[in-house]
Amino acid sequence: MDETAPGTGFDIASALDRQLLAVMKNRPTVLLTEATDPRIVEAACYLTRFARLVFLADEDEVRAVAERHLDHVDRNRREYTFSEAAFVRPEERPDLVDEFARECASLPPAIRQVDDPDQARPFMREPGRFGIMAVRCGHADTVVGGMRHRPREFFRPMLRLLQVNPVMCEAGIFVLPPEHPADIFPHNIVVFGDVGVNATMTPETLAHIAVGTCAVARDIIPEDVLPVINGAVVSYSHRGSDEGPSPELVRQASLLIPGLLAERAALGERYRNINIECEVKISVALSRRSAMYYDQEEDDAFSGRTNVIIAPNLELGNLLYHLYATRYPTAKKFPVVFGLRFKGVDLPMDSTAEDALLAIKATLLRLHKFGHWHRTPRDTFFPRRRILVVNPGSTSTKVAYYEGDLEQFTVEVQHDAAELEPFTRQGIAAEAPLRRAAILEALREHDLSLADLDAVAARGGLLRPIPHGTYAVNDAMLADLRAAVGGEHASNLGALIADELRRAERERGHDLPAFIVDPVVVDEVEEKVKITGLKEIRRLVISHALNQIATARRYAEENETFYEAVNVIVCHMGGGITIGAHRRGRYIDVNNGLNGEGPFTPQRSGTLPPGQLIDLCFSGKYTHQELKLLNKGRGGLIDLLGTADLREVERRVDGGDAWAALVYDAMVYQIAKHICALLPAFEDEPVDRILLTGGMARSRRLTDAITALVAGVGCGVTVYPGENEMFALAKGVLRVLNGKEEARIYAPEATA
Repeated sequence: MDETAPGTGFDIASALDRQLLAVMKNRPTVLLTEATDPRIVEAACYLTRFARLVFLADEDEVRAVAERHLDHVDRNRREYTFSEAAFVRPEERPDLVDEFARECASLPPAIRQVDDPDQARPFMREPGRFGIMAVRCGHADTVVGGMRHRPREFFRPMLRLLQVNPVMCEAGIFVLPPEHPADIFPHNIVVFGDVGVNATMTPETLAHIAVGTCAVARDIIPEDVLPVINGAVVSYSHRGSDEGPSPELVRQASLLIPGLLAERAALGERYRNINIECEVKISVALSRRSAMYYDQEEDDAFSGRTNVIIAPNLELGNLLYHLYATRYPTAKKFPVVFGLRFKGVDLPMDSTAEDALLAIKATLLRLHKFGHWHRTPRDTFFPRRRILVVNPGSTSTKVAYYEGDLEQFTVEVQHDAAELEPFTRQGIAAEAPLRRAAILEALREHDLSLADLDAVAARGGLLRPIPHGTYAVNDAMLADLRAAVGGEHASNLGALIADELRRAERERGHDLPAFIVDPVVVDEVEEKVKITGLKEIRRLVISHALNQIATARRYAEENETFYEAVNVIVCHMGGGITIGAHRRGRYIDVNNGLNGEGPFTPQRSGTLPPGQLIDLCFSGKYTHQELKLLNKGRGGLIDLLGTADLREVERRVDGGDAWAALVYDAMVYQIAKHICALLPAFEDEPVDRILLTGGMARSRRLTDAITALVAGVGCGVTVYPGENEMFALAKGVLRVLNGKEEARIYAPEATA
């Protein structure tokens, strides 16, 4: 991604997003103490992808603010933000207020201000103090404030109570607009420090500020934009040209900086490309012309191309921040605190919503880059539901354990032929006890039992056609699976096993709900789509519904909106290929990938010319079973090229195999054609995105080729390589447990 395209300047917002998505594995919990400020609410609407937000206010109050002030923000985005957030009024959480009051009364003497919890309790009901203490006590990771709080009400208590490093400072980051002279700061990026913390300066403090401010710059600005961070500790003296207490302070700090830089470099390789020069006249730091005259004898001087300016006192640092903020009101600007281990964000009172958004994202980026954080210590505001996920295959059972949306472990238990042989004449359902025992053993190996769980999520089987959703396992479902109403398949075991686990726990007095999520028989297709030119043949709907819908939901979530608010075409590409239309929360059309309908695939023949197929059926060349196998199992790439391995096909193409190249192009063309064939499903609405997923989507060559052929649709393509069935199952159950949706009841006669 070119974030410094000519004429556009450095795009700090895109750079933060790109870096966050590259390093984050989980979302920290962020407390918004000024939750009814419109600027905070607006910033929150663009943060859900990166953080679990807690508004310290009544939900109705926050919604009212959005209604009054945020007409310019898409309503679906606002609603999605609120649906994903927690709302807490401190006065309605006496348990936490009491905990924080006790903590205040037991603080170390150096930072304790009250000795009696009763004295502290009224302060703990104030959102700013409540938020700070919630982070200190591990209920959240980062607290945000300052827009409506005076410094002594939020900023100073935050520093006192959340301090980690011996010296703290605040850096002010600016990306200046094009009207700023382009030859002063590379890419018009400049960072100032200290702009808010240290009213008293010593050489040790100044040295720490210099290194800390440069470290903040290095954490936030990508190395391909600023390969080297050039810091300058400014003074009215230039390299010994004058005298006085201030230059002497800078000179003493300069002796300490190399050691501190070495310590910082030991924390990360990226810090090795930080240079800091001391006692630089500020005009030299800001101007190449001045540098030319003052540094005539210095070959290695970088004055005039500085990107970090360190002030020798707080007054100058604060002045520079506000001077540039006032002079360039369209600049992208935000503060970042160093020394709190990313636990706090302090916002100036005149911050914009964009300032707040950038400051929070920058702090979260530094948290992830530092590498020590994995999850919020306590799950007070976002309970981590404990989910067992069960996905039976023909000769194995995948077992996963999730706490919230974080996978704790996944194992695949293999079942050898000797184990399964006794059940071959009894039907797949008879294997349930064997598989259950293997699952219980997997839990024991991880020091878990059924009593530790909140729910079981199982792969759905070949049931009767049903709408998408998360279904509670019930007697009607179990009866259909035992009767194999849709045929025998290993996935039929999922609900049967989950039910056995549920019943075992019920006998122990533990209610363990069991669910399935989006089985292959999900059918929301209109009747007109199922009609063919023969009244005896109607199209059946069987697809990779779990990954289809999970991929559409992922796209919606990444755009901070609902599945019900997007129009997408999802192309799942594996041994079989299904291409589905998802229109505002309904899965309205898809090819029957199980029976070979659609494009040909690595193992399936795809849709064939009917006349030629009829002739082949009656030619006597193949038996009924052989034709079935050519349709599904031995067709597609296997029949055409003798392999189902896409990587092997691409190797042949690279080796000059003309037939392989032609077959490859034909498959790409058919996939693209079937994608475009779904446009009528959306009627008069545009398609928001085409999504490519499944194992074959790991091939950049394949996805690039498809992307080129569907460019005429005009919506763009996003690639989600592979599939994550276990995560999709866990997420479906979490939506129910967290009250985001209701569990559906399997009653096919009611939805027929």
